[in-house]
Amino acid sequence: MPAWRESPDGLLLSVRLTPRGGRDGLDGVETLADGREVLKVRVRASPSDGEANAALVALLAKLLGLPRSRVTLVAGASARSKTVLLEGDSATLLARLAAFLAAG
Repeated sequence: MPAWRESPDGLLLSVRLTPRGGRDGLDGVETLADGREVLKVRVRASPSDGEANAALVALLAKLLGLPRSRVTLVAGASARSKTVLLEGDSATLLARLAAFLAAG
């Protein structure tokens, strides 16, 4: 199962977040033991009071050129594995994400 899939509203990302990761950034795609793929993301923020989730939203919005209001955490608020909705044209968002991953 790929790390992203199209939805009626845009693109859904499966993310594995590492809080207190030393820097903010995408670390590529990882395949988990159960065969699912996740986008590996690390943020400097701590996991307390939702700081890491807010940093995740801000990072994805910045990297993909979206307003923060178009990036929503839809599942996994208190877990390392999260689902994030990127609102917009899924083909455009996927192209931006693929370009960023290829450059990294």
